[in-house]
Amino acid sequence: MRKIVTLTLVAAALAVSACNTISGVGRDVSAAGQAVTSGAEQAKN
Repeated sequence: MRKIVTLTLVAAALAVSACNTISGVGRDVSAAGQAVTSGAEQAKN
């Protein structure tokens, strides 16, 4: 029983950290897209 509880806690911790990682990647991609858009707008003008 103790082993199951430990494995469940480890799995939950990994799931939470994965969500934070994916969220961070999303923000990075969004920032890169905004930079490209800004550069294209400046080149157009």
